[in-house]
Formats: sequence, structure tokens, C-alpha cells
Amino acid sequence: MLKPRKVNVAFLNHWWAVVAVAALALAAVPLNQAYSQAQDSSQAAAGQQQTQPAQQTQPNQQNPVPATSDSGGPGGDNGAIAIPKKNPDDQPPPAPAPPAPKFTNPAGAPDVSFKLQVPEVTVDVGVLLEKTHQFVPGLKPGNFRVFEDGVEQKIIGFKRVEAPITALLLCEFAARGWAFRIDMLNSAWAFTQQLRPQDYVAMMTFDLNTHIVSDFTQDKRQIQEGINQLAMEAYMPAAFSETDVFDALSEALDRLSRIQGEKYIILIASGVDSMSKLTLDQILKRVKESRDITIFSISTGGLLLEMTEGQGGMMGGMRDMTYLQAENQMRTFANLTGGMAFEPKFVGELPDMVNTINENIRSKYELVYTPTNPKQDGTWRKLRVMLVDDEGNPLRMQDTKHKPLKYDIIARDGYRAAQEVE
Repeated sequence: MLKPRKVNVAFLNHWWAVVAVAALALAAVPLNQAYSQAQDSSQAAAGQQQTQPAQQTQPNQQNPVPATSDSGGPGGDNGAIAIPKKNPDDQPPPAPAPPAPKFTNPAGAPDVSFKLQVPEVTVDVGVLLEKTHQFVPGLKPGNFRVFEDGVEQKIIGFKRVEAPITALLLCEFAARGWAFRIDMLNSAWAFTQQLRPQDYVAMMTFDLNTHIVSDFTQDKRQIQEGINQLAMEAYMPAAFSETDVFDALSEALDRLSRIQGEKYIILIASGVDSMSKLTLDQILKRVKESRDITIFSISTGGLLLEMTEGQGGMMGGMRDMTYLQAENQMRTFANLTGGMAFEPKFVGELPDMVNTINENIRSKYELVYTPTNPKQDGTWRKLRVMLVDDEGNPLRMQDTKHKPLKYDIIARDGYRAAQEVE
């Protein structure tokens, strides 16, 4: 009977371990060969890409499988790649601009500054029908032509103005005669009747001196109370018979020059100047230099002068010449500033006259232009405004029955240019 062989278990365990190690070694050989072949192929492809130009892939060709780079990422051409945009906050700040060169005046030279001023001229124009004194609405910028010293100017601004007024009633109240005082009171009262709540009005009288009856107020009853107080003295002897209209007008211009905006003087007087410190030439110069001030004049004593005109004797002729000169002065004050002059003879004329003044003050066309003569030399510039139609011809107006209508253009005769030092 055969006896079973005794197997050495320790030997068998060692033999199986040797077999396992050998199997692992044999399996590692093809993996190393595959890895080395992949490296060789990627290096060859890279070398070929450097030495040969890239060829365009035809649509029917199959792109090869991309090789793997040494860093583990994809290699070769993988098509379009979206490159993320850089965040502007991550950008480095731009280099600062070089500092401006500094300029220093030579030794002993004064500091010099340059200032460029482009002057603008504003002209208020009233267009009134000659017969009814009504304001003509609906005009366009193309209907106006402005000439300065005979040269046409280009209008750069245009609008219709209708606003509250700031006016000073400058009234003659002297011992010239009760007829003159009554005419003044009636004219001033008629003007206050057409005031509006937003208007500012003051009243000042003059004979040899000036007297403030009421300062600027929006309460027209205060002005009317001052007129009533003067009315109680109308038939009583006044202090002075002299009337210094030139000095009174100069003081009124000084007072209004401190107020902003457009201002108006309603001059109600005979126009006779007795013994003013200023001459006619001096007051005319002051009127020309006034800015934003328009004078409307109402002459008093018209009926009395009409009834006594032409009386015989040397004194009668001198008196007529005196009042003719006075009326001419009143008209000149108004025309130089773009206002209007009135010479009523009857009380019934006053409502229409003051209504015309109100229409002209409240409703105007404002024209703005830059003068072609930019010199600021303080010279007097002559102004002329005319109306034209769409074809450039003088504008003709007609009523509903196609009858021609005459009209008046109310504007300043000129202005004095600013001095360069102002």
C-alpha cells in the first residue's frame, strides 16, 4: 500500500509567491512598451508640426485622437477655444499723465490774465397799430430786421415778453398853475387804475426839489392815497413855481439803476426846466447811458396851451417857444429809450393813453443779437428795427376787409457800448 507523500507547506507558499511576482513582471512589460510608444508618437508629431506647415483638414477626413501632453492636459489641435475676457478691475492702472509744465513770469513782469467776453444786445420791440394802439401779436423771428450803425445783425434770440412791471411815477407838482396840477393828478390816477396785483409802483413829485410820495409797493391803494392827498392841495398855492425836470429825471434814473430787470418811468410834467444843475446835453447823455429803463412821457397843460397859443406880445411868443421846447424834450426822453410820448388835451383821452402804455410795457418782442462790432469802447451805437415779410419786403398789414393798416415800431434809438474796464 502506497503511503502518501508528505508535502512541505512552507515550500509551496514560497513557490506561489515567486510565480505571482513573475506574472506581474510579465504584465508590466507591454504596459511599459505602450507608454514608451505613446511618448515616441507624441514627440514625433510635435517635431513634424514644427517642420511641416499645417494642412487644412478636409471634411471627409477623420481627425486623429489627440495625444496627451506631459503635463496631463490635452495636446494638439482641439478646434476653437473660448478665451475668457479679462476683468477690467484686474487691469493695472494706466500710467499717470506727465505734469503740465510750469510757467513763471520773468523777473519784474506783472501777472497777466486773459478774459474773452462776447457781448449780447437785447432790444425790446413793441409793434402797435397806429389807429387803435393795439399790440400786434403773432410775429415771427423772420419778420424782424435789426440794424446797428447801418449793419444788419443776426438775431440769435427771440421771444414774446408779458410780465409784471416795475414803474416810477415821476410827477411835476409846482406853482406853475392849477391846470397843470389837475392834469398831472388825472393822468396818475388813470395809470393806477390799470395796475395789476404783481406790479411794483412808486411815486415821486418834484418842483425845485424832489419829494417821495410812496416807495415801491404792490398795493395800488397806497399810490392812490398819495394822489388824493396831493389833490387836496391842488388849488392851494404851492411852495415853488420852478420845475427842475432835468435834475428830477437824473435822480429817478439813479434810483431805478439799483433795481434788477426792466424798469419804467412815467414822466408826467409840462417838460419846462427852470434852473436844474444839469444841462440838456448832460441829461440826454444820462438818458442814453441808462440801461433797462424806458421812459413814457405825458405832457400836462395841453388844453390851456391850446387855448392861449398865439397871443400877442413879446411875452406870449416867448412862452409859446418855451412850451414847444418842453414838449420836444419830453418826446426826446421817450424816443431815446424806446418809450412813447403823449400830449393829451382832454381828460377823456387819458384812459386810452394809459392803456396803450400798459399794452406796450407788458407785451413786447425781445430780440437778442451778438453785435458785429465787438469793441467795448463806450461809443453810441445807432439802432433801427424794421418788419419784413417772408420774401424780405417791408411788411404790410391788412384788416378783415383787406384795408391797409399802419403800425408803429417802438424800440430804442440806440445804446451805449460798455467800457472795456467794466
